[in-house]
Amino acid sequence: MSAMDGERDTSSDGPTFEDLGLRPELLAALTALGYEEPTPIQTEAIPPLTEGRDLLGQAATGTGKTAAFSLPVLQRLPAERGPAPDALVLVPTRELAVQVSEALHKYGRDLGARVLPVYGGAPIGRQLRSLESGVDVVVATPGRALDLVQRGSLQLGQVGTVVLDEADEMLDMGFAEDLDAILDETPETRQTVLFSATMPRRLDALARRHLRDPVRITIAREQAAAGQSPRVTQTAYVVPRAAKSAALGRILDVESPTAAIVFCRTREEVDSLTETLNGRGYRAEALHGGMSQEQRDRVMGRLRGGTADLLVATDVAARGLDIDQLTHVVNYDVPSAPEAYVHRIGRVGRAGREGVAITLAEPREHRMLKTIEKVAGASIAVQKVPTVADLRARRLELTRAALRESLLTDELDRFRVVVETLSDEFDLMEVALAAVKLAHEAGGGSDDDEEIPQVSFRPDQGTSRGATKSGRRREGDDRPPARGARPGGPVARLFVGMGRDAGVRPGDLVGAITGETGLTGRDVGAIEIHQRFALVEVPESAADEVVQALRATMIKGRKATVRRDRS
Repeated sequence: MSAMDGERDTSSDGPTFEDLGLRPELLAALTALGYEEPTPIQTEAIPPLTEGRDLLGQAATGTGKTAAFSLPVLQRLPAERGPAPDALVLVPTRELAVQVSEALHKYGRDLGARVLPVYGGAPIGRQLRSLESGVDVVVATPGRALDLVQRGSLQLGQVGTVVLDEADEMLDMGFAEDLDAILDETPETRQTVLFSATMPRRLDALARRHLRDPVRITIAREQAAAGQSPRVTQTAYVVPRAAKSAALGRILDVESPTAAIVFCRTREEVDSLTETLNGRGYRAEALHGGMSQEQRDRVMGRLRGGTADLLVATDVAARGLDIDQLTHVVNYDVPSAPEAYVHRIGRVGRAGREGVAITLAEPREHRMLKTIEKVAGASIAVQKVPTVADLRARRLELTRAALRESLLTDELDRFRVVVETLSDEFDLMEVALAAVKLAHEAGGGSDDDEEIPQVSFRPDQGTSRGATKSGRRREGDDRPPARGARPGGPVARLFVGMGRDAGVRPGDLVGAITGETGLTGRDVGAIEIHQRFALVEVPESAADEVVQALRATMIKGRKATVRRDRS
C-alpha cells in the first residue's frame, strides 16, 4: 500500500512517480518520505498539470489530491525566483492551510521551496515580514489573502498557478466574491486548478469564469469489491431530541471507537456535549471557532497522542483535519447540507482502513436523510438504538475478548498460586466466574439501566414545495441564497459597526460568521451595508453565538462593535 492518501492496487505493473516525469529533487523527497507509487488522482492529474493545463477535479478527501496539485506546483517553479510568489493555493480553513503548507514544504525541501501559510488568527506581522523577504508558494484562506492584497503586501502579478482546494467549502463559507477579487489580481495567462469533493451548479459557474479548456477528472473513493463490505459503514439511529446525549453514549459504548469525531451545529452544543461525554468516562475534547490556534493545536496533539479518544467539533473547526487513527464519524444532528455529510464521512475509511459513519436523526428528519442518500449516493441503514440488553451483551463480549487475548499472549504462571489456593475451598468454575466478574467491572462493565425510547421516523408535515422544514431549498437546488432571503425559522438582526467606509461587503460578513461559528452561508439571511454600519440577519437560536464570535474576530483587519440591532 502506498503511503500516500487514497486506495489503490499496489501491483508492480502500475505507474510510478518516475513515469510521471517529476524532477529528481521531488522524486528524492518522495522516496525519503516512503511514498512508493501514485494514487489514481495523482496518475491522472500530475501529467496535464506539469504541462500547464487548467484542471477541474472532483475528488473526495483521502484520494491523495494534495500531492496531486502540490507536486506539479513545485515542478513548475522557475529556476530564477524573485520575491513575489509564483503560485497561490487557496483553501477554506487555517487548519487546511497549515496541512497543505507542510506538505509543500516536505515535497519541496530539496528545491529550497519557500512556502508560507497565510490565515486569520495568526499574527499578521510575521506574515508581512515573510512576504517582504520573498516566498515561492503562498497557501492562504481567501479572507486573509484578500486583506494582504488590498494592503499591497501580497503581489500576485507574477503568479503562474492558482489552486482552489475544497472549492465547494469556500463557496459555502461565503467566499465567492473574495475568490473572484483575488483571481482578478492574477495574470490572465495563469494556470488555474480547482478541486472539490462535490460539484454543485454554482461551482460550475465559477469554473466557467476562471478556467480555460480544463482537463476534467473525477475520482471516486474506491468501492469495495463484490461480496465485500464497504470501507465506510453508514448507519442512522432515530432518537428523540431529549434522549440524544444518552443515545450517543450508548452507541459509543457499543461501538468502542479507537478515535471519533462527533459533529455538532453550535459551539454551545460542542461544549455541553463534551462535558456530558467526559461525565460518562470518555476522554473528550472540544474544538470550535471560539478557541485560539494554540488551544486547537493542543487539542489535536492530545487526540493524535492517544490521550483523548473523542473530538467534539463544529464543521468549520474540523475542516482540513487529517487524523490517521480515526475510526468513527458521528453526526449529532442530520447535516443540513448533503455536501457537509460527504466531507464529514470522507475522514474515515481512508487508505484502505475501515470506518463507521453514524447519524443521530430526530423523527422529523426522515426527508433530510433521504436527500443526503440521493445527493451523496450513499446507502444509510436505519437501526434501533442499542438496548440495555444489547449494551450488557457487548460489554460481556469485550470482557471475553480481553480474557482470551490474555490467555493467548500473557505470562500467567505467577497467578497460579492464587487459583490453586482458592481451588482447595471453591469449585474451579466458581473461581473463574469471580475472576471474570472482577475483570468485567474493572473494564468499565457497570450496568446502564436507562432505557432509551425506541421511536421511528414520522412523515414531514407543513413542508412547502420550495423548501424542507429546516428552511433548506428543494433537493438538487444548489443556487446560493439571495442576500435578501431570510433563514428558515425565527431570525435576529445584528448591528455591525462597520460599513461601506471600511470597505465591508456582504461576503466579508458571511465569511466571518461561517468561519467562526457552526453556521453555513445558507443560514445567513438579509444583509444591509450602510455607510458606517451593517445589518445582518441570522437564526435567532444562533444570534448570541454569532455576536460573541464577531466580537472576537477581525473584519477587514479591524475589530467591530457587534450587538443585537435596537432599531
